[in-house]
Amino acid sequence: MAFLKRELYRQVKGPEITHEDRSLLVFDTDTKSLYVEREMAHLETGLGGTVEFHTSTMDIADYLTQGGQTAGHRELWRLLRALFNEDSR
Repeated sequence: MAFLKRELYRQVKGPEITHEDRSLLVFDTDTKSLYVEREMAHLETGLGGTVEFHTSTMDIADYLTQGGQTAGHRELWRLLRALFNEDSR
């Protein structure tokens, strides 16, 4: 199983409590499916630090219609426009 991945967005906050939010455009070469994967990690470095990690996947249309327009949304729109740019033929 091979996955082709391209990062759309990454945000890291820290240092006492570190939070990472990352969105990737993923193509599964076995199933021929294209989707967005979102990874969220939260690390609390204090005494008895805890780590939480969550990954979710969603359809591209669902990702683009969810609330707000993040840097990830803008990057995906840029990629789609470049892919379907009729001037490049």
